Amino acid sequence: MSDRAHMSSALALAARGLGNTWPNPSVGCVIVRDGRVVGRGRTRPGGRPHAETEALRAAGEAARGATAYVTLEPCCHWGRTPPCTDALIAAGVARVVVALRDPDPRVDGVGLQRLRDAGIEVEVGLLEEEARRVNAGFLKRFGCGLPMVTVKLATTMDGRIATRTGESQWITGPEARRLAHALRGAHDAVMAGSGTLLADDPELTCRLPGYAPVPTVRVVADARLRTPLRARLFNSEAPAWIATAPGHDPASMAALEQRGAAFIDVPAAPGGGLEPEALLRALAGKGITRLLVEGGAALAASLLRAGLVDRVAWFTAPSVIGGDGRAGLDPIGVETLAAMPRLKVTGRRQAGDCWLVEADLMPGDAATG
Repeated sequence: MSDRAHMSSALALAARGLGNTWPNPSVGCVIVRDGRVVGRGRTRPGGRPHAETEALRAAGEAARGATAYVTLEPCCHWGRTPPCTDALIAAGVARVVVALRDPDPRVDGVGLQRLRDAGIEVEVGLLEEEARRVNAGFLKRFGCGLPMVTVKLATTMDGRIATRTGESQWITGPEARRLAHALRGAHDAVMAGSGTLLADDPELTCRLPGYAPVPTVRVVADARLRTPLRARLFNSEAPAWIATAPGHDPASMAALEQRGAAFIDVPAAPGGGLEPEALLRALAGKGITRLLVEGGAALAASLLRAGLVDRVAWFTAPSVIGGDGRAGLDPIGVETLAAMPRLKVTGRRQAGDCWLVEADLMPGDAATG
C-alpha cells in the first residue's frame, strides 16, 4: 500500500472518534513496517489515551524501524498524558508522516522538530485538506475561538417544518431519524432554541447503541428562561446546559439546577434572543469544537444572519405542507440574489424515502477558521 492509502486509513480512524474526544482533537495513527500494518490507534473517548500511544501499544517491538502515519502533529508537552513525541522516539520509529501541523501553540511545529532532532525522518502535508476537514472543529476553536457549526434541518419538499397548528412529528421517516442521531453522535454538543423545546420536548440525545460513548452535551438557547422543569431534557444523564441572559429569578434558576441544568451567561441580542457570536464563544470556551444546531427556525436564522454557520445537513421528505406551514428558516434578511448565502454540496444520501444533502457554506458566507 502507498503512503496515501495508509494516511487515508489513519484519517478514517480519526473520523470515527468525532464527537467523543473534545476538547482534544480526534487523531488517527497507523504504524507500518516492511509494508505490513503492525499497529492502529485513535484518540480514545474523553481525549486520552492519544492515537500514537494506542498504535504503539498494538505494534509493540514491531514499531522499531517502522513508519507512523499520524493525522495531526504529535504532541510534545506534558498534560494528563506524556508527550507522544517521546513515545515515538522511545519506540524507535524511523519515519513519521504527518497530515497536518497542530495549531496549539504548545505544539505548532515543535513536535515535528523534536522528532527530527531525534534523527527521525519527518514528512508533513500528506492529505492535508482531508485532515483539515476531519479536524475542522478543533482548528476553528484554536483559530478564532468558535466551534464549527452545523445546522441540521428536516423539512418537506417545500421547506416546511410544521403545519400551521404546530404539528411536526414526524416529517421524516425512521431511516432519516437514525441518520440524525448519528449526526448528534459525531458532534460534541447539540443545541436547540427554547421554542423547539417547548413545542417538541426533545431529549436531544444520540440513541444509537454504542455510537456515542461520551454523552453529547445538550444546549438550550433560552434568553427568557422558559425551559420547563418537566422537560425530557432532564431525563438523561447527558449534560444539559442552558444558555440564557442575566437577570433571572434565582429561585427559578436553582430549581432548574436541581434538575441537572448548568447555566451559561450570554448577553441578550438587541432584537431579542441571545447574541449569536457571544453564545458560540461561550461554548468554545467550555471546550466545544463541533456544534450541531437542530432547532428551531429562529435560532438557525440568527446564526446564518451572523455568518456563523459552517455546514448544513438538510433532510428532505417527499411531502408538502404549503405556505401556511412553518418555514424551516426565519427571515435572514436577503434582499438580492447576490447577497444570499451559497453552499457547496459535499454529499447526498438516501435515507428510506427521504434525502440528506450535506453542504458547506462558501467562503464569505460563514465564519472560517
